[in-house]
Amino acid sequence: MRVIVIGGGMFGASTAYQLARAGVDVTIVDHAHPGKATLAGAGIVCPWATRIEEPEWYEMYAAGARFYDQLIADLHAAGETDLGYRKVGALVTSTDPAELKAAGERISGRVKNAPEAGDVRLLSPGEARDKFPALREGLEAWFIPGGARVDARLLSAAMIRAAVARGATYRSDYVTLDMAGDRVRVRDGGGRIMTADEVIVAAGAWASQILDPIGIAHPVKPQKGQIVHLRLAGVATAQWPVLLPMTSHYMLTFDDSRVVVGATREDDAGFDYRVTAAGQAEVLEAAMSIAPGLVNAEIIETRIGFRPAGPTVKPIFGRVPGIEGLSVGNGLGAGGISIGPYAGKLLADIVRGETPELPVTAYAPQRS
Repeated sequence: MRVIVIGGGMFGASTAYQLARAGVDVTIVDHAHPGKATLAGAGIVCPWATRIEEPEWYEMYAAGARFYDQLIADLHAAGETDLGYRKVGALVTSTDPAELKAAGERISGRVKNAPEAGDVRLLSPGEARDKFPALREGLEAWFIPGGARVDARLLSAAMIRAAVARGATYRSDYVTLDMAGDRVRVRDGGGRIMTADEVIVAAGAWASQILDPIGIAHPVKPQKGQIVHLRLAGVATAQWPVLLPMTSHYMLTFDDSRVVVGATREDDAGFDYRVTAAGQAEVLEAAMSIAPGLVNAEIIETRIGFRPAGPTVKPIFGRVPGIEGLSVGNGLGAGGISIGPYAGKLLADIVRGETPELPVTAYAPQRS
């Protein structure tokens, strides 16, 4: 079987990697769009803290976190160790005691069936600041040892390299789709037909542009995120936990004294690849209010990412009805880094004709 995967982000890279591991002949075609969500994503794996209660989505979210141990082990065995991945734990805090109490009850209920989350406990303000020294004084925090951070750029690139090492082909190109009867066809940038038995569109926020010419009104739109990267010169931040202050913003750190603060959620900005004053101010204000110890940090850069946001929080993946040989993997939204690798495995199983280990009917794409 020959499969073309369009898109080399988290979803596409994982699907291609899992297919290649199964011995499938895979071609990955990716285009260097500025603002790809995977390249801008901050990289948090900690599903137990989310306030979203949607049961089917949460099942996928939690399964995605469990899958990371297997994925990282497989990539290490393949010689891919530069992933920016580390279980540093996560701090969940709030300036509202009632909100913090509710968060603790929610987390405690969820981790009963998630041993990978570790021994969750409530930290005193002093203990919380010991773990995240820039944190505002006087805040208790729930500590989840199993929380992790990952560099999405490094992880997706590693999965593509691992796929290529197993025989996949990677090419940078902008492809288009057309139809031959009921079967989808792929044409490369020069208009030449690329032969395939199966085509997977995992092109993130740009998937709608690819699918529209064959009559598919794909419901995913770009959600703009502005993510600020800071540096605390001379401060060892490698072991700082992920910080989740129960708002739409978050923080995580990496080994180079870098602190990443995200992110705006701009639903009507289209593909506006600009750092705006309002976006920068929003993110920095959120950072300073919860972690005033960052006030003297240097601004390194602000990254722009376009999350593929669907009409609900659920991802969209599986075979497209009525079109032979076409599948879609998309709609990960803000949960892409946690869900993407596992959803890619499930989609690879579907394309190979295998039964996925998790029910996937709720995520099936529609023709229009």
